[in-house]
Amino acid sequence: MTKLSVNINKIATLRNARGGNNPNLVQVAMDCERFGAQGITVHPRPDERHIRTQDVYDLKKSIATEFNIEGYPDQRYMKLVRDTRPAQATLVPDPPHAITSNAGWDTEKNLSQLKDLVSELKSYGARVSIFLNPEIKMVEFAKLTGTDRIELYTEPYATNYPKNRQLAVQNYILAAQKATELGIELNAGHDLDLHNLKYLVQQIPEIIEVSIGHALVCDALYYGLENTVQMYLRELK
Repeated sequence: MTKLSVNINKIATLRNARGGNNPNLVQVAMDCERFGAQGITVHPRPDERHIRTQDVYDLKKSIATEFNIEGYPDQRYMKLVRDTRPAQATLVPDPPHAITSNAGWDTEKNLSQLKDLVSELKSYGARVSIFLNPEIKMVEFAKLTGTDRIELYTEPYATNYPKNRQLAVQNYILAAQKATELGIELNAGHDLDLHNLKYLVQQIPEIIEVSIGHALVCDALYYGLENTVQMYLRELK
């Protein structure tokens, strides 16, 4: 079964809108675990518009499942990983003020940088994943970085799923096959939801973990958090 890591950025956005600590980010993370999620994901950005630096330290003390810290590998991010030693560090190439991640790494162009980053992050005990477009060439160069996993950027899949789901998933299947051939493990994330998730993991059963935040939090407004986590887990079975 593909594991579910809940991205709690949007919970932090809601908290920050009023100040204070409601909703309590750490409690929500622990509740997601209690409801069955196998991991917690955060993407702390420099402007702290959702996850704050202190949140990362607080979460590390409290959660019991796998902790995944996403981010652009600036000095701030590397220090957070060094200090908190998460289970997984996911490298994302987006600039500091991006609204959300919108592309994967060019692993050919950034090969030397990524090699150094992967080596450093591994020295902190983290499993390393590189955010990647579903392109065979990018997967091949990802292998040269020494990364443990890649995370397939699934917004194009989600956008095209309603039009033609077979065509939407085609490049992802090919990229996944290449990753498996090269011995790279597979994650996926971005714009996955209750409509498109099951088909993706049925077509690519090699996916070990999906990271889902925005859609899951939106669904929780209607279905409740516990029920929503369970609904996503059922899609993954």
